Amino acid sequence: MTLATIAPDVKSHSSLSGDGLDLIFRKARTFDAWQNRSVQDDLLQQVYDLSKMGPTSANMCPARFLFIVSKQAKARLKPALAAGNVIKTMAAPVTVIIAQDLEFYEKLPKLYPHVDAKAWFVGKPEFIQESAFRNSTLQGAYFMMAARALGLDCGPMSGFDNKKVDEEFLNGTSWHSNFLCNLGFGDSATLHPRSPRLDFKEACRIL
Repeated sequence: MTLATIAPDVKSHSSLSGDGLDLIFRKARTFDAWQNRSVQDDLLQQVYDLSKMGPTSANMCPARFLFIVSKQAKARLKPALAAGNVIKTMAAPVTVIIAQDLEFYEKLPKLYPHVDAKAWFVGKPEFIQESAFRNSTLQGAYFMMAARALGLDCGPMSGFDNKKVDEEFLNGTSWHSNFLCNLGFGDSATLHPRSPRLDFKEACRIL
């Protein structure tokens, strides 16, 4: 008796190849140094178009992405960076301000049209902040996985002044910075040995 006979509606399981898993996780690294190679705008759009498919609560999609590419924009960002993040960020072809839109609920009639999801959030600032932060962080992680899948390297960081970034780049909007991520083609020659990770027994419980 075959599986299809027992459960004809069950689709066969599929997964990425070992090479795909290496590219996204096992051999992927956080880069601080970059090759002198630019990142084309159409590749940035491909990264976004892939990452936007990741799930968020009620499909709210609160993350917003501001791509800092020009020397002028990098100069504006520099004063907000922690000292240890200046050199690598100025050298990166792209720095992404991954932000959260605190008016994300205005898009819910389009993104979640089958119920009045907007009413769940209007007038509830704490719920808005909590939901936007959690889900934009998720989307930032999807964005990095998408970038790796499309051949880019990432250097995420939180060492910066959120208030300065918001005042310089997001003033007058409902967007607020969450974290930064450098993008480009990493210089593997500068990598140190990978730091250890917790094993399953240290980090997980099955109940």
